[in-house]
Amino acid sequence: MREAFDVALRRMNLRDFVIVHELELDLLGGFTVLTGETGAGKSILIDALQLVLGSRADAGVVREGAARAEISAEFDTPTWLGGWFAESGFNPANTTASDNDTLLIRRTVDAQGKSRAWINGSAATAGQLREVADHLVDIHGQHAWAALTRADEVRGLLDAYGSISSKEVATAYSAWKTALKTLHEARSAQASIETERERLAWQIGELAKLAPAADEWASLNTEHSTLAHAQELLDAAHQAVEALEGDANGATSAIAKAQLLLQNQELVEQEFKGFSEVLAQSLAQVEDVVHSLHAYTRKTEPDPQRLGQLDDRMTLWMQLARRYKRTPAELPSLLTGWTADLAKLEAASDIAALEAAERAAHAALTATCKTLSTQRRKAAPKLSTAITQAMQGLGMQGGKFEVALTALDEIAAHGAETVEFLVAGHAGSTPRPVGKVASGGELSRIALAIAVTTSQLGKAQTLIFDEVDSGVGGAVAETVGRLMKQLGKDRQVMAVTHLPQVAACADQHLLVSKQLKAKQTASDVQDIAGEQRVAEIARMLGGEKLSNTTLAHAKEMLGMA
Repeated sequence: MREAFDVALRRMNLRDFVIVHELELDLLGGFTVLTGETGAGKSILIDALQLVLGSRADAGVVREGAARAEISAEFDTPTWLGGWFAESGFNPANTTASDNDTLLIRRTVDAQGKSRAWINGSAATAGQLREVADHLVDIHGQHAWAALTRADEVRGLLDAYGSISSKEVATAYSAWKTALKTLHEARSAQASIETERERLAWQIGELAKLAPAADEWASLNTEHSTLAHAQELLDAAHQAVEALEGDANGATSAIAKAQLLLQNQELVEQEFKGFSEVLAQSLAQVEDVVHSLHAYTRKTEPDPQRLGQLDDRMTLWMQLARRYKRTPAELPSLLTGWTADLAKLEAASDIAALEAAERAAHAALTATCKTLSTQRRKAAPKLSTAITQAMQGLGMQGGKFEVALTALDEIAAHGAETVEFLVAGHAGSTPRPVGKVASGGELSRIALAIAVTTSQLGKAQTLIFDEVDSGVGGAVAETVGRLMKQLGKDRQVMAVTHLPQVAACADQHLLVSKQLKAKQTASDVQDIAGEQRVAEIARMLGGEKLSNTTLAHAKEMLGMA
């Protein structure tokens, strides 16, 4: 009877994917292996999972003759993924699955290579799939050792192991590079900056003499127009007053006379009352106008001196506007802009201040790097010891693993040192860079030791090992199987393997097979147990022709596991 383990990846459905026509697979927790003959497509589930989690899609994944490939994967939703849902606009409650703790990811690829994706029924991008994948699955491929030769990967493993963040260093480095660039640009541009500064200063001086106020041009035009027509305006006012009240025939007298005549007849003709009231109102308004005109004539008089001053100032406005190809009304904003530009140039020409800013930024970077380097020096021997211990059970007794830190001549965005993995495959040998280890089997085992040691670092609840046991066998293979089973107690672990010792340790055994159906090759995956599993382990031990010996050996291996 299988033990109960926590499940992270619950179910996968494939339709018309490569050589799979249709497949629905329920997955268990603990340790699951995928086995099968060479060429059966043991990695097909891994490939499908990578595709549904955002890897590059192309028409080649669509089964021949089909319109599209469709893959869906159902996960338990990690609690820490809730924040990502909120930030990305996905509501975890909007799920087509049976409960709100389920995360359903679906992706299709058509025969033209066009891809579409959904998370809990809402459309998603491939980038969003890749983001959520970091929370769900951690895949270690059969060439995982290659990553151990890349500086960024090695550094990332050490920092993850030590719970170290280099973000502050990256931020400080960016600030220092910006300050340094500004200083270099200022030094190389001093001649042109000085020329531009002098030009701006002269132009500002010209406009400063004018000192144009924001709304002054409109005010000048209004005042100039009034003074230029002052005599005409006075004459018009006098003549209007004369017309309204000048003699017995003036408008005021005429209206008053008409109003009185109508008012006297109101008792005889009621309609006259309305006319009389209108004329009374009109008379009052005319009298107000006459009063205002008298006031206007008293305060208004021609002022040739002021008019001349306005002419001179407006002429200066227009001359400067023509010189700088602007309208007169634009001169105030032009002066403001030039003043701001000059301030920037003067700041850029202050080499001493820029040098001080660069020194301060570099000092801040150095201090931040010092803290980061201290954290790495503490974490490096701990990681070295942990991986060295893991190597002892993987056929590398006496082997040693070292995390080497080498100071850089110049600080980089990731810190003040390089991180390199060194390894000695057996006792007495000198640790050398991982990339220079000759044996492919050793490389695979070292990668496996690192994967096992660092497997608890990520958030992913599902760990997948794709033929990382290549190049090992015998007692080492048994150790690999036990390690996988041990990992499966805390996480869901899946492994593609060709080793019967590893397969015998699994809690779930998936058999991948390939058949010819309707003149087309098709791949299938079955969850096997009992005699079927014994037969598969025996095949892995001795080939297609099963003997009583291999069957007995298979039963023994399963019993011991």
